[in-house]
Amino acid sequence: MTRILLVDDHEVLRQGVAKVLGAGFPGVELGEAADSSQALALLEGSSWQMVLLDINMPGRNGLQLLEEVRGRWPHLPVVILTGYPEEALAVRCLKLGAAGYLTKASAAAELLLAVRRVLDGGRYVNAALGEHLAALLGSVGQGEAHELLSARELQVLRMVASGRSQREIAAELHLSEKTISTYRSRFGEKLGLTRTADLVRYALKYGLAE
Repeated sequence: MTRILLVDDHEVLRQGVAKVLGAGFPGVELGEAADSSQALALLEGSSWQMVLLDINMPGRNGLQLLEEVRGRWPHLPVVILTGYPEEALAVRCLKLGAAGYLTKASAAAELLLAVRRVLDGGRYVNAALGEHLAALLGSVGQGEAHELLSARELQVLRMVASGRSQREIAAELHLSEKTISTYRSRFGEKLGLTRTADLVRYALKYGLAE
């Protein structure tokens, strides 16, 4: 029996994906988690053949969960299903060990194709992303500056770009304002940007804003 864990904080989205998978894989057993904590509890309590994972979730985000899953369950494939466009985070996700990357705008047929390919032991990216990856491989050592950010730095950058204050970010992530300030200094230095307006423009340019 095929067992797939869906990790997304939007219940309506989970229901829609469940319908697609149920039609494409009769008898599939689906688990659902709304955040990383729930996902880890389900992963520790049972065995799964695949994880379908969103990136933008409250608390620990999908990138951080992807890193932990790949570290603790290295043979469990993770497919990213997110609202972020391919050019924004796909390369980072694949470098972290994702077996595939899909946007939520993908057609049902593409989702089923990706799941089948990954369950068969392969990896999945669409044609457009494949061309983008080929171009990156052809440019020796080159890539976008945000690919150098840690998962937490990238999360804070996205929240800053969305207009949240340092206090709001600290409260949402359960961290101190000093810690948030440190993350902001770090990614500002890596990007060569310090002004909020410049950070927002950068995030919008690369589809990183929430």
